Amino acid sequence: MTIKRFEFNMFPVNCYVLSDETGEAAVIDAGCYYPNEQQRLKQYIIENQLTVKHLLNTHLHLDHVFGNPFMLREFNLRAEASREDEFLLDRLPAQCHAFGFPPNEAPVPLGGYIADGDIIRFGNTGLKAIHVPGHSPGGIVYYDEAHQCAFSGDVLFRGSVGRADLEGGDFGELMDGIVTKLFTLPDDTVVYPGHGDSTTIGREKIDNPYFR
Repeated sequence: MTIKRFEFNMFPVNCYVLSDETGEAAVIDAGCYYPNEQQRLKQYIIENQLTVKHLLNTHLHLDHVFGNPFMLREFNLRAEASREDEFLLDRLPAQCHAFGFPPNEAPVPLGGYIADGDIIRFGNTGLKAIHVPGHSPGGIVYYDEAHQCAFSGDVLFRGSVGRADLEGGDFGELMDGIVTKLFTLPDDTVVYPGHGDSTTIGREKIDNPYFR
């Protein structure tokens, strides 16, 4: 599987394009606020002749969904995410204004819901949805067992964890979910977070200060 990471600059946030030998692909967290960022994402997809089958959100905080209207317009894809986070789409304008900038576009409705244990397929690849609430009520980690990697959104970072002081957050749920659902994955599982550099499950079990 090929993993292409884009770092978009508003917060900044990581967006991932996953593709395999079939040419089918999935985009995770299209957080592209600016038109030039949107064009970078589009150019990569077109130049690599990818057929994007899924637009996935790990959660629906503003910085992870800026590009959803663009992906609908350009590729006829509506995002899929947890139903438990859907209320955050209505809060997007207020979230933007709280941070001191306008929304780039009005949010668009989800195209489907993802629940714990669901398998999202494209080409020969399958991503398992692991529900880890706490940063947001509907936080989803996408786990590819065959390629030993996970896309953790804002649940788990290199040396840190997601904040739990936003609407619907719960620090106890977040920590319990990381320990019981993520730290039970193989230690060599590579973790690709929503912000910052990648890490591994084994590294975070040893070095993450939240778990010492």
